[in-house]
Amino acid sequence: MMVEKFTVVASRSPDAQSALREINARYETCGVEDADVIVALGGDGFMLETQHRYLNHGKPIYGMNRGTVGFLMNEFSVERVKERLAVAHKSELHPVRMITETVNGDLNEALAINEVSLLRQTRQAAKIRVSVDGIIRVPELICDGVLVATPAGSTAYNLSAHGPIIPLGSNILALTPISAFRPRRWRGALLPHEAEVTFEVLEQKKRPVSAVADYTEVRDIASVSVKMNSNVTIHLLFDPEHNLEERILNEQFTP
Repeated sequence: MMVEKFTVVASRSPDAQSALREINARYETCGVEDADVIVALGGDGFMLETQHRYLNHGKPIYGMNRGTVGFLMNEFSVERVKERLAVAHKSELHPVRMITETVNGDLNEALAINEVSLLRQTRQAAKIRVSVDGIIRVPELICDGVLVATPAGSTAYNLSAHGPIIPLGSNILALTPISAFRPRRWRGALLPHEAEVTFEVLEQKKRPVSAVADYTEVRDIASVSVKMNSNVTIHLLFDPEHNLEERILNEQFTP
């Protein structure tokens, strides 16, 4: 891709701020509106924050790791930044849309790039009815919570909850219980990306539940619907030798 101008954003960590100063000293950068590419310096958390912040700009984002894990980031270097941007591979991601209704009847919407998760708010386990495309699939899930993960988010919270890793481009969502007590042997499901998942909270006052779309939280929910929003596209850039599809594939063979 042709890259004439790029902008740089960085997390507040000392390493990211130091990298920001290095790049600004060596290259002529610009504002977001005039940029062909957004370069993000930080870790995976900052990359997620950057994707949300610039969701409506339509600019591809190229991350360089100045955090810890850096699963969504490229290796940091101040050398040949423009050349790396020009030959980077593009991956397209679509978020899921969460629509919640609280016990008071309030409606809220939020987008999640990684996952939508429902979590118990008190010491008592949650009781949740799970439906897919209007058909009840789990009449009563007794659990700490349950989540719907995108392919990009399948290696995050979903993996920690023993959910499957999903390759990009597979058009699949992961439906994964969190510490399920009943049904004891249910380990979740893989769903087509166009599926709509609905969660109904049972015994709402006795067993309150919150819903989180990435880092947007709504408490005391009565119901939640989750569906992929194909109208919103996020473009991430990766060095050819270390693109996101290859990382997700490698993760499935990591001991």
